[in-house]
Amino acid sequence: MRFVSVAAVAAFALAGLSSGVAHAESAPGCGPVTQIGKTAYINGDSSNAWASVKQFKGCGKNWSYVYVWDSYASRAGDFQVSTWVETTVSNGHVKAPRNQQAVWSKGTDTLSVCTRAAGAMVDFVVDPSYAFTVKTEKRC
Repeated sequence: MRFVSVAAVAAFALAGLSSGVAHAESAPGCGPVTQIGKTAYINGDSSNAWASVKQFKGCGKNWSYVYVWDSYASRAGDFQVSTWVETTVSNGHVKAPRNQQAVWSKGTDTLSVCTRAAGAMVDFVVDPSYAFTVKTEKRC
């Protein structure tokens, strides 16, 4: 009986992961937010990326979020990420301290316009002069 319960929970969790859309996260000072649009990936696709970039809505605002995958962070040595919500300009830009794996943008008052999340990563070991940058699809 317990094996069936664990298997059901695992199947449910895997189904949620494969959808490409996070159903609830917590933005700083906001609480639960909902992902809008698809996830973008820094340096690859979902099978070999260094980091994920997502856009969320909640608390009357848009948010962007970057998460550096453990597999990259454990071998990279020295990196820095930043994220922002983009309209025709950058909004809510936040640069994380070096080697911090997760960063949220500031919440932006942009729900009434088309937006996308953007994320950038600098790998100080490979090339400190270049930022790998990706953007999610535009959402209106």
